[in-house]
Amino acid sequence: MSTLIEMKNITKDFLQGDEVVHALKETNFIAEEGDLIAIIGPSGSGKSTFLTIIGGLQTPTTGEVLVGGKPFSRLNAKERSKVRFEKVGFILQSANLIPFLKITDQMYLYNRIQRTKPNEERLVGLFEKLGITKLKNKYPSQLSGGERQRVAIAKAIYHNPLVILADEPTAALDTTRAFEVIKLLAKETKAEKKATIMVTHDERLTEYCDKVYQIVDGVMTRKK
Repeated sequence: MSTLIEMKNITKDFLQGDEVVHALKETNFIAEEGDLIAIIGPSGSGKSTFLTIIGGLQTPTTGEVLVGGKPFSRLNAKERSKVRFEKVGFILQSANLIPFLKITDQMYLYNRIQRTKPNEERLVGLFEKLGITKLKNKYPSQLSGGERQRVAIAKAIYHNPLVILADEPTAALDTTRAFEVIKLLAKETKAEKKATIMVTHDERLTEYCDKVYQIVDGVMTRKK
């Protein structure tokens, strides 16, 4: 299996007053195609720092992130943004949908920005697999929480990224919907040969994951 995203000797320090806070101590991490990976740990443990560094939203103090075997974290902000837009899909707990766009138009936003032709065949297939075909002409406000998250999954993988980063994707859902979403994520990660990295507080979801890591006080250890 090929490695899709990798952290090599990553650390992240912050200055808080006169004190240096080691938000992430030396971390090595690999996600391969087909991997659904959970990152667990208490609030303030370094999970968000991990996610923002691996997603290129901030740079590490030391070490580097590789995406598809190519340097990522060493790029300048504009170059990182381009790679992130093309290679990384984000699923946020708020579903991150644009209120005034219908569901189909949410997907085609990527094509508008890239000035590419919409992939209608892929979109139809994704909507069918995720059970959201009937929602395509609706607005986000007309959807339930579970429906919004399924749309968010479609939006994250429509442009065929290498890696999907999910930040508490089930936090706003009831138990039934939460398990529904994680099963869908697991299924799509395998079918699409992506790597999905999910930060979550809900340890019940880890039974669906291939690997589980815990971060406590900036130290990452593998649990499964």
